[in-house]
Amino acid sequence: MIKLKLNPYEYRRKLPHYQKVDRPIFVTFRTRTQEPLTPAARSIVLAHCLAGKNRTMHLHAIVVMPEHVHMLLNPMRKADGWPFPLKDILKLAKGPAARRVNRSTGTRGALWQDESFDHVLRSNESFDEKLEYIRQNPVRRGLVARPEDYPWLWVMGG
Repeated sequence: MIKLKLNPYEYRRKLPHYQKVDRPIFVTFRTRTQEPLTPAARSIVLAHCLAGKNRTMHLHAIVVMPEHVHMLLNPMRKADGWPFPLKDILKLAKGPAARRVNRSTGTRGALWQDESFDHVLRSNESFDEKLEYIRQNPVRRGLVARPEDYPWLWVMGG
């Protein structure tokens, strides 16, 4: 039996994941146990997600909430002209962040759920909606009164 290799832009674990060239992607990933990340851990996660900015992705916004992360990004193109696969972008952010959080807290094991939720945006309207959703997430949760007061929120140009 011949086993076909999956296209890196359409990968599947339990959920389907699709990627369109030059289209923004809204991504959410959660902690495995739903145990809230400490403020120090949220800072670590934010720093590792920002490390991929302008290397593998054009990052528009990110918020690191106590038990999940939202990102709005466009994958950059590799030297061969193809975009970085989302799974690789997330692996470069989530893996090092998890190792450093575990080291700093003296814990072991997986920090993140295996799956992430991702959605390819189809219009500027949905881009603006997702950007505002990310900005307002800490406010809706009652963590701060204004988005700019939340230290684990980063918005391009903001």
